[in-house]
Amino acid sequence: MPRIQLTGTLICANEEQAAIVAMHLPGHIELTRAEAGCTRFDVTPTADPLVWDVAELFATEEAFRAHQERVAASDWGTATAGIERKYSIQQLAD
Repeated sequence: MPRIQLTGTLICANEEQAAIVAMHLPGHIELTRAEAGCTRFDVTPTADPLVWDVAELFATEEAFRAHQERVAASDWGTATAGIERKYSIQQLAD
């Protein structure tokens, strides 16, 4: 089964959105890294205080889909719903 990789950026429009990310990100990272099939989950700040780099790797498409479903209903998903995301999703051969 192919692994699923997501890379990209989370882009806040202003300081208020950046504060929302900062408040909810630690819990989001902790919950995601504990998910079955998550092999990498990094959200790191860039030189721009309104932008974060995102890198995710899941062992299977099922694990990635389960992550997406959980996130949509989570505090993180609700709080950051209006924040711009520019992501690329790829299947990686084993």
